[in-house]
Amino acid sequence: MEAASGKVVWTGRVITILVSLLFFFSAAMKFVGGAQVKEGMAHLGLLESMIIPLGILELACTVIFLIPATSVLGAILLAGYMGGAICTHWRVGDPFLPPVGIALAVWLAVYLREPRLRALIPFRRS
Repeated sequence: MEAASGKVVWTGRVITILVSLLFFFSAAMKFVGGAQVKEGMAHLGLLESMIIPLGILELACTVIFLIPATSVLGAILLAGYMGGAICTHWRVGDPFLPPVGIALAVWLAVYLREPRLRALIPFRRS
């Protein structure tokens, strides 16, 4: 297994921080609530009673993603969470590419900072 350069690992860490801040902000908005959150949930066809559980789920998955020993599991969980977001947005006719981009950023971040994952999914070199 080849060690990644410091720049690659730091790039992964920066992407991790940015993506995690996005998820933390989203979870915080669910905990704070408000008219916009309730309107958004209604637009997506989701019950208002799902706001807090979704915030807890989002927060838990993000924390798991940030812990180095469980980062790959966290990426799997966040990818699943974003898969639900993609399906929900697609179902109501909203743009679903932003959640796709966020899911890809999650995987890019963990791939760049996690040597175990790079060993499992190597890119071929000529």
